[in-house]
Amino acid sequence: MIKVEEKYYKIWITLIKGLGIKKYTNLINKFKTRKNIYYAKKEDLTNIPLIDLRTIENILEEKNKILAKQCLIYMEKNNIDIISIEEKEYPINLINIYSPPICLYIRGNKNILKNKSIAIVGCRDCTEYGKKTAQKFSYNLAQNKINIVSGLAKGIDSEAHLGAIYAKGLTTAVLGNGLDTIYPKENYYLAEKILRNNGAIISEYPLGTKPEKANFPARNRIISGISKGVLVIEAQEKSGTLITTDFALEQGRDVYVVPGNINSINSVGTNELIKQGAKLVTNYKEIEY
Repeated sequence: MIKVEEKYYKIWITLIKGLGIKKYTNLINKFKTRKNIYYAKKEDLTNIPLIDLRTIENILEEKNKILAKQCLIYMEKNNIDIISIEEKEYPINLINIYSPPICLYIRGNKNILKNKSIAIVGCRDCTEYGKKTAQKFSYNLAQNKINIVSGLAKGIDSEAHLGAIYAKGLTTAVLGNGLDTIYPKENYYLAEKILRNNGAIISEYPLGTKPEKANFPARNRIISGISKGVLVIEAQEKSGTLITTDFALEQGRDVYVVPGNINSINSVGTNELIKQGAKLVTNYKEIEY
């Protein structure tokens, strides 16, 4: 019963609008537990650093308590768990990034997040060269017990997940929406394959969160944050992939790039990264993990 109760409070915390890690830390410093925050009165929440009136109102929002109960019921029925930043299952690499998620929702293998991980990212409209390259790197890294992290998007992300599955290795998909939805829809069966092969699907977003455009840059910081390094395979000049590499550099992660055809628009971003000092790789053995 205690485990279910604690799960409820973790869900509730994620539903509080505008509650980032700094505000959460200040609340925990005062109240010690999420349960104590849950039962706090308005007067208890005053004079806490960063906790302004709007945040107090969001904490006291009654509808979140009802929604948390609904989410808990759904999660229990659909084998969705939630881990908080204080727990040993939380990815160590993620703890020290700027603004780490307070909690992660997870379907599948929780232990996977302790594995050595490499992210593989690239453009959605990839070429055959990109597909084969993503699968080849992913396959070989997964065979060497590396967890392949990507975003379940079309293109390079999908091929990276598939490469790990073909190798009977581990792969983690990080979503930009709640785990009650698979986006894009056409990757529903790929998501099921990931789970059947002892992989995991994770998200910082509570159930019911739609895959809105604004969620994906934030999602990308988790992809790079979990990983020791990020491998880029095909990226156009202005690409979401480049947001991930920006996060990787901010987080002190290694950035690796597979060179591309200079006549392809899918290689403009990758070749520019090489010019800027990213490590050019043509073999998985050149990636440090």
